Amino acid sequence: MTLRIALPSALVAALVATSLAGVPVASAHQVPARSDQWSAAVSTLHRDTMYPQHGSVVVDALHYALHLSWDPDTTTLVGHETVTFRAARTASSFTLELLHSLAVSSATLDGDPVMPSHHGDRIHVDSPLTKGSRHVLTLRYAGIPHPVPAPTQRTDFSTLGLTPMPDGSVWTMQEPFGAYTWYAVNDTPADKAFYDFTITAPRGMVGIANGRLRSRKTLGDSTVTRWHLNAPCSSYLTTLAIGDYVHHSVHAVKGLSVDLWTHPGHPHELGVLRYAGPAVRFLEKQVGPYPFSTLGIVAVPSYSAMETETMVTMGTKGSVLDHDNVVHEIAHQWYGDTVTPRDWSDLWMNEGMAFYLAEGRWTARSSGISLDKDLSGWARFAALYRASSGPPAAYDPTDFGEINVYVIPALMWDTLSKKIGKSRFDTLVHQWPASHRHTSSSRAQVVRWWSRKTHRDLGSFFHRWLLGKKEPAWHAH
Repeated sequence: MTLRIALPSALVAALVATSLAGVPVASAHQVPARSDQWSAAVSTLHRDTMYPQHGSVVVDALHYALHLSWDPDTTTLVGHETVTFRAARTASSFTLELLHSLAVSSATLDGDPVMPSHHGDRIHVDSPLTKGSRHVLTLRYAGIPHPVPAPTQRTDFSTLGLTPMPDGSVWTMQEPFGAYTWYAVNDTPADKAFYDFTITAPRGMVGIANGRLRSRKTLGDSTVTRWHLNAPCSSYLTTLAIGDYVHHSVHAVKGLSVDLWTHPGHPHELGVLRYAGPAVRFLEKQVGPYPFSTLGIVAVPSYSAMETETMVTMGTKGSVLDHDNVVHEIAHQWYGDTVTPRDWSDLWMNEGMAFYLAEGRWTARSSGISLDKDLSGWARFAALYRASSGPPAAYDPTDFGEINVYVIPALMWDTLSKKIGKSRFDTLVHQWPASHRHTSSSRAQVVRWWSRKTHRDLGSFFHRWLLGKKEPAWHAH
């Protein structure tokens, strides 16, 4: 086991000053001059029904600029963060989440010094905000990060957040929460923001994050990478991986290549991940043009995989590294990433469609069997899944990500396809992400949209499948 020693506050301050020397300090002048600069990241906030202890209804984050420095010898993360945010309501103070072991040494709000109080995993700033006003918060922090327990009984992701490994590498997965283990954040899916990352790691390691790689430089004994994500992103869809990586690229479609970051000496990783090209081509036929400007996959030593926006985080342990999961995680770029559930009760919005496309349509096509035969194997157990883990939209919050939110909604979509006709269904499956790009949506919005587009009242249909105690008949009309 690894011995973890809490850092004294004086040492934290010294580490921040040393590791981030030369990083510019934000000022009030960094509040966007144009009111529409981050308009696509303006979010409608609410208290999550499944995990109300996470997130804020006051801070609408618009942009995070993260300067992160990783020391594998001391397992210390040093951060300088600038958050541009909108006050979603008038308040006398505001909070963000940040792991308790990441001690804040200094902060400013709109250029003026402040010192947040840090209790548990929340930082609290006593400063009045007026609804609609915009602000810039800067933080300097450092400490020894660690993952946090996941609200699930599954074994493939029992912990969430930043995970240090014995070889000095780190990686992250954080669904439904856990981004706060490496930066101060409004950790809720309802709040989308733009991101810029600057990652400093020891020479020989490389830092990987969401978006486009702007630069990669070796400065003395360090490697510095800069990444820019030009689309709004929920915090659970951000990623950070630092380790010994080599870069490859495969063609997907015109104007899009997929960047693959794999470990040297592991050809199997590269062999499987090269399937990203065919996966994108298959999915574009199913759900329309790829919705972002970049796509990559980074391999990490996990038993799970995550659809982190534009840079999929793919585990290499157990049986997770296969073509099905490559297709599944890329499918989420449409259903889950460009359109994200506003509330965690609607995880089915992500997983049901991705499962239907990957484990349903893609598996049927690649195996040569019919889609009905493929789904029938899952349908036999759907009632048991509903009984054991609850309806897909009303699951036990301590049992996050169970198979009920995958299989049952996939059967629902297949039934709807037969109800309204495959051609019309496929057209609408294309239109939903295209017409709701960069949003967080609710179940009510889904129901209203599908009802309007099909000229049918589908409220009871969705209710039976997503909230009913009894499993509906698959293919029932």
